[in-house]
Amino acid sequence: MPDSPAAALMEVLSLEEREPDLFVGWTPETPLQRIFGGQVAAQALTAATRTVPAGRGVHSLHSYFLRPGDPHTEIRFEVDRIREGRSFSTRRVLARQTRTGEDVAIFALTADFTAGESPVVEHSLPMPQVPGPDGLPGIDEVAAAHPGRATGARALAVAVEQRYLEDPFDPTPKQPPHTQSRGWFRVHGRLPDDAGVHAAALTFVSDLTLLSAGLARVGGGWSGETVGASLDHAVWFHRPVRADEWFLYETDSPAAVAGRAMCLGQIWAADGTHVATVAQEGLIRSLRG
Repeated sequence: MPDSPAAALMEVLSLEEREPDLFVGWTPETPLQRIFGGQVAAQALTAATRTVPAGRGVHSLHSYFLRPGDPHTEIRFEVDRIREGRSFSTRRVLARQTRTGEDVAIFALTADFTAGESPVVEHSLPMPQVPGPDGLPGIDEVAAAHPGRATGARALAVAVEQRYLEDPFDPTPKQPPHTQSRGWFRVHGRLPDDAGVHAAALTFVSDLTLLSAGLARVGGGWSGETVGASLDHAVWFHRPVRADEWFLYETDSPAAVAGRAMCLGQIWAADGTHVATVAQEGLIRSLRG
């Protein structure tokens, strides 16, 4: 077994190259019945990154969750090198699994990489004025306050430290204009000094709490009375960030209709640098029938 949570995450991201442009990944042992979406997205980005020339970092990814992933079956990532330009490289990745003898697609991703250019204009969102992570409650405190309701969150928190600015089980609905939720996150342990690894790790974390923003206006985002599933996921990487150092993640949902919630996220490094923007539409259903 890996000797640290960061090493465990690196094992998830260390794909086997079975043949040119075909990579294989696995899911660590988990109590979850389906693969965590952030995992397959991070693995797909890793597969794409390994086919891109050195010196080109990812600036955006757009993806769709097609079917729930089986955590007990290998995932094959097929990379299509659809563009190799002077400044940009584009890759399409299709993740597939074999189910009862049938080969099915579970996830599709398109990622774009760039060598960078001299900026003509630069601006970014300022980081909200919030307390730092030290002294804020983590997943253990949340789980202790809500016995039996944080099993899935604790399983994913093995690799990712989290500090909450508010109780994620708070039943009080949020009212405009204060509908945002915020928390501090970092990979638990030290990751290699590789920008591609940190981009993949940030992608992993970006899917952890985003969909719960869709429930903020009705309250009790982790109440257990609903079930959610990510439909798509997009990340724009504005500046490099170390995913193993604290970063602030703010989420909100501008619209929800017909069972689908549109959720947006902004990420800042601890020094206030705006490093990424995230968007996702998710399906939310009631367990009450």
